[in-house]
Amino acid sequence: MNNELLTILEYIEQERGINREQLVGALEAAILSASKKSIHPANDITVKIDPRTGEIRAWAKLEVVDHLPTADQLIIARAQERYPDAKVGDIVDWEVTPRNFGRIAAQSAKQAIQQQLRKAEKEIVYAEFADRIGQIISGTVRRFDSGALIITFGKAEGILTSKEKIPGEQYLPGENIHAVLIKVDTEAAGPSLIVSRSHPDFVRALFEREVSEIHDGTVEIMGISREVGSRSKVAVKSNDERIDPVGACVGVRGTRVKEITKELGNERIDIVPWSSDIKQYAANALQPANIQSVTVNEAKRELVVHVTPEQSKLAFGKRAQNVRLSSKLIGWNINIQIEESAKASSLEDKIAQAVNALAAAANIDKITAEVLVSNGYLTCDDLREADAGELMNLPGIDADTLQAALDELDA
Repeated sequence: MNNELLTILEYIEQERGINREQLVGALEAAILSASKKSIHPANDITVKIDPRTGEIRAWAKLEVVDHLPTADQLIIARAQERYPDAKVGDIVDWEVTPRNFGRIAAQSAKQAIQQQLRKAEKEIVYAEFADRIGQIISGTVRRFDSGALIITFGKAEGILTSKEKIPGEQYLPGENIHAVLIKVDTEAAGPSLIVSRSHPDFVRALFEREVSEIHDGTVEIMGISREVGSRSKVAVKSNDERIDPVGACVGVRGTRVKEITKELGNERIDIVPWSSDIKQYAANALQPANIQSVTVNEAKRELVVHVTPEQSKLAFGKRAQNVRLSSKLIGWNINIQIEESAKASSLEDKIAQAVNALAAAANIDKITAEVLVSNGYLTCDDLREADAGELMNLPGIDADTLQAALDELDA
């Protein structure tokens, strides 16, 4: 057992980089815990491993007495056999190593070594990665586990769950992968590094990597809203009036933003100028739509954005994505209202015509059609392309009526 233990300790120290004293301490505690009952009935027992020889011995602290001793006491005559100067009341370290201790210790040592290895490796991983949360780390796909990717990052292991993937991405074992580190979990039994490619911080980290002005703080990212695999909006500002923040992020001939888009699986990136003026910020966020005006409701934290009929579709975007992302970006609710004008005196009639046309084409009532039209769904094609869940969540919609219409359109 001694030679085998020394060999194991030396291997772990050299190959795993775990301090021998740290490992020996864990082994001593594990052996004591597993075999305390078979060592001695005393309450205060210590197990010691000689790190040079691998010898394992056990000691009990016992009180010297001159009467019938208890489990934590030792009769003086016996104590003086080893400690001639011992007297009543002294506390002596009395060796209590059992004869079969090597076999008992070996079983405990195996479990302790495994536990200590896991603990020490996680501590090493934490020390290496704790200050890299929010940064991009590169690894190699190792295997698949219930839809998740298990990735090696040097000596550390990480996990990319299906929720944290970009939809449609496929990886094979052995392929390189980039992801943002969002958590270092040393308590879980599995991989310690929790990484993501769907988190908004992945977009942030990519901009920090590709745009030197962001990396050095000249340009600052003020907000990100993202619908993974489809589109993101990034608000930026410059801390140097000589530098255009949007131009810096786009790069010469779009080189910088193209690299980011490529890493995101061709996800569309809208870069908009940040503004401390919430009206201007909303106008920037809703690009490419040109808005007429913005009314601010501080109490409800709501913006009523007025647009012309021609710009309304751009303001909403396909499946209302543009207004939804803009709202997330600025942190305010956005209510788009179509602005009536002198030139478009028949606008009300046009809306009524659109409502009537949609009601007839989709075989729905006018109230449902009005809700759909006011949210940018003007035709049956718009309904076919829309996400059913988003449609059902529109304020004032009759879910049963709409579902019947959608079933009929799909028929």
